[in-house]
Amino acid sequence: MKIKETPLKDCYIIEPTIFEDERGYFFEKFNEKKFEELTGMNGHFVQDNISKSSYGVLRGLHLQKGEHAQAKLVSCLEGSVWDVAVDLREDSPTFGKWLGIELTAENKVQLYVPRGFGHGFSVLSTHAVFSYKCDNFYNKESEGSVKFNDPDLNIDWKVDEKDAILSEKDQNAPGFKEKNF
Repeated sequence: MKIKETPLKDCYIIEPTIFEDERGYFFEKFNEKKFEELTGMNGHFVQDNISKSSYGVLRGLHLQKGEHAQAKLVSCLEGSVWDVAVDLREDSPTFGKWLGIELTAENKVQLYVPRGFGHGFSVLSTHAVFSYKCDNFYNKESEGSVKFNDPDLNIDWKVDEKDAILSEKDQNAPGFKEKNF
C-alpha cells in the first residue's frame, strides 16, 4: 500500500498495491503497522460502518466532538462517491480548508480523515456502498456538523445542489462560523 500526503495536515490518501491474475485480484486494504510507520498516526480502528446510498445522496458534513472524536478510514466498496474532508481543528495550519477525492470500487483508494475533521460524501453513481473504519466508538451526544453548502467553505460536491438528497439533519446543520465542532 502507498500512503500519500494531501494538502491538509494529517489527512492521507491510501492507494493499494493490487495483484491481479486470471482468478481476480488481491490487495492488502490496510496494515496498521505500515500506516503508523509511514504517518506517525494511530491506525487502530474499533468500529466499522457501511452505508448504501443512491445517486445524489449527500451525507455530511459530520464529526464526533471531544473525547468521542473519531478518525476515519473511508472507502467505496460499490459505485463511486466524491469524498470530502474539512479541517476543523482551529489550531491547525489548514483550518477551514477542504479536500475532495473520488473514491470508487474500481480505484480502491481510501482516505484517512483524522480526528477534528468534518467528513461527508456525495454519490456520483446510480448507487454506492461506502465503508467507514473508525478509531473511536460513536456517541450521539458528541455529534457535530457543518452545513454542506456553507459559503465560507465553498465545497464543490460534484452533484448539482438541486439534485442533492439530504437528511433533515444535514439540511438544518449550522454554518461554519457557528462552530458546531
